[in-house]
Amino acid sequence: MTESLPFAVAARCLAELGHPSRLQIFSLLAELGETGCKVSDIQQALKLPKSTVSHHLAELAGIGLITQTREGRVLRCRIDAHRARLVQQFINQCCDGLPD
Repeated sequence: MTESLPFAVAARCLAELGHPSRLQIFSLLAELGETGCKVSDIQQALKLPKSTVSHHLAELAGIGLITQTREGRVLRCRIDAHRARLVQQFINQCCDGLPD
């Protein structure tokens, strides 16, 4: 494996993505790319309370799947492309031997 994730880190990333709301957030941020999204926009898109969204964002940021930057009074979230690619690579390599 070239530049592979250690199994423990990959397992933690996948565990965090195992929650439906976190997976939705991750998917939304992946679609938006480098521009990312304001926390309030994530909250509106998922129709979840702010405290719930904040909790899920903290979990994703804690494992490094997303980054958060303050822009004045706004908190912008972005997918961490490097970590996301490593997780994708790990999944692809694990599934390479499966029949079509």
